[in-house]
Amino acid sequence: MAQDHRHASRPAAELSGRANRRREWGRVIGLLPYLWEYKGRVLLAMVFLVSAKLANVGVPLIMKDVVDSLDSATAVLVLPLALLAAYGLLRFSTTLFAELRDIVFVRVTQRSIRRVALSVFRHMHSLSLRFHLERHTGGVSRDIERGTRGISTLLSYMLFSIFPVILEFSLVAVILLKRFDWRFPAVTFAAVAVYIAFTIWVTEWRTDHRRKANELDSRANTRAIDSLLNYETVKYFNNEEFEAKRYDESLQRYEAAAVRSEASLGLLNIGQSLIIAAAVSILMFLAAEGVVSKALTLGDLVLVNALLIQLYIPLNFLGMVYREIKQSLSDMDRMFRLLEQNREIEDRPGARPLLPGPQAIRFEQVNFHYDANRQILFDVSFDIPAGHKVAVVGHSGAGKSTFARLLYRFYDVSGGRVCINDTDIRDLQQSSLRAAIGIVPQDTVLFNDTIYYNIHYGRPDATRDEVIEAARAAHIHEFIDSLPDKYEARVGERGLKLSGGEKQRVAIARAILKNPSILIFDEATSALDSETEKAIQAELERIAQGRTTLIIAHRLSTVMDADQILVLDGGRIVERGMHRALLAAAGVYAQMWALQQQEADTGTGPSLPAPVPVPA
Repeated sequence: MAQDHRHASRPAAELSGRANRRREWGRVIGLLPYLWEYKGRVLLAMVFLVSAKLANVGVPLIMKDVVDSLDSATAVLVLPLALLAAYGLLRFSTTLFAELRDIVFVRVTQRSIRRVALSVFRHMHSLSLRFHLERHTGGVSRDIERGTRGISTLLSYMLFSIFPVILEFSLVAVILLKRFDWRFPAVTFAAVAVYIAFTIWVTEWRTDHRRKANELDSRANTRAIDSLLNYETVKYFNNEEFEAKRYDESLQRYEAAAVRSEASLGLLNIGQSLIIAAAVSILMFLAAEGVVSKALTLGDLVLVNALLIQLYIPLNFLGMVYREIKQSLSDMDRMFRLLEQNREIEDRPGARPLLPGPQAIRFEQVNFHYDANRQILFDVSFDIPAGHKVAVVGHSGAGKSTFARLLYRFYDVSGGRVCINDTDIRDLQQSSLRAAIGIVPQDTVLFNDTIYYNIHYGRPDATRDEVIEAARAAHIHEFIDSLPDKYEARVGERGLKLSGGEKQRVAIARAILKNPSILIFDEATSALDSETEKAIQAELERIAQGRTTLIIAHRLSTVMDADQILVLDGGRIVERGMHRALLAAAGVYAQMWALQQQEADTGTGPSLPAPVPVPA
């Protein structure tokens, strides 16, 4: 049975291999629009290419005449000098036209790389949060890097290696047919056919080894970057050697695949050299025999030798070119597959922009799950009137932060709908929706740039004075001003040079600078000490005036003044009302308040205001 299964699976594997090859070669068609944009440059480059090859083939013809003219019986002083001058000119022309070709074509290559890389970058930002939570940053960055490099290799080699070799082979074939008997072109054609067939056969075989090596290389890179991004965690648990061992395991697998790939390359080179050596030996024997029998001149012998060298050198290069083209196609395929990742969240046809002005939010019987096997929200309904403040509280894991992700439309609801001003947000353009919302997240991640850049990111067209004013409002200006580099101080990878509270105040300043009509505070003061929290809380209340505000909080002290408080438990709203009313209800909210009050009294939690008297 195992044998039958093995035979049955082989056609499927072969079909998969053929499908992969068809898909990879199909990527070439995807590059044509980028070439067509510079069709004038492409045509001029091809003219230079043909001129270089004509000059290159002309060199051995001139050399034959030079050798024959130097025969003691026929030598004339002027003739060899003219031929030698022509020989030098053709030699120079070969290099000149080749360099002019590269100068003309370099803009085509670089513009193609730029546009494809930009398309991939934009597409990556258009993909859903789900994709980015599941992706491996190191592997994706390596795929994009190799893919863009593959475009340059493919364009250069296909246009400036494959086509020139075909052209030169055609020119050499014409010369051999016109000047020599049938044996010369026959041996040449046969050798070229065997050489190409052998090269393609071995290259196809070793491409699998190279592809496997690339995958393992990306995996090793992913592990390395993941470990470095979590540098502090590695140190906390003293796991440097554990991480080094994991990384080395990936490197060992890559090493084995790379060794197999390079060993197969050696086999290919040996076979190619054997074919070329055999063909050159046969042809030189035929040419020498012709010279001895007086059927050919000494110049003919030189001509045959020079033509064969000029033909077989690029043919030898052709083996490497074919390998690189195959590798480039494989690398490009991995990059273009990123472009084929479906956008989970897209604007509907006819989606309209969100109009500026006051924004009212409504959740209508919202159900949501990240995974079909685990539902997060159950039949959630509530309103946030324009300019009002609503808070969502609950234990960790209750689903509070999901509200922000749904409102931002990082995900679409599984059931029900989310509306702004009575319009389903799925009918709005995502860009205008997100432009209207400002968020201070619980986990603030900053760009590895300056503090100024990170605050200014909230509104790139803001002036420096506006950035500083936003920093003052977030109570971080004094801290920034105390730094040696002030606003130009760099924050490090993910903001690691700043404390949690400093990062959160930068995030608050960024949200203030954006000046949105809807504000979301997702545990906005969770990383601050009690004294700073009180100062920031007063400022947040000031900037929230007149804006529609959603507060997601664990500390109940931050939501006491909310117009409505929603208590979330197990994905359901179990209580709703104002602070006093919820305390009076003596339910879940009152229990949470009492617990946090107890923690504050014992010094194990944040300090809370004095208990509010509850009417009997």
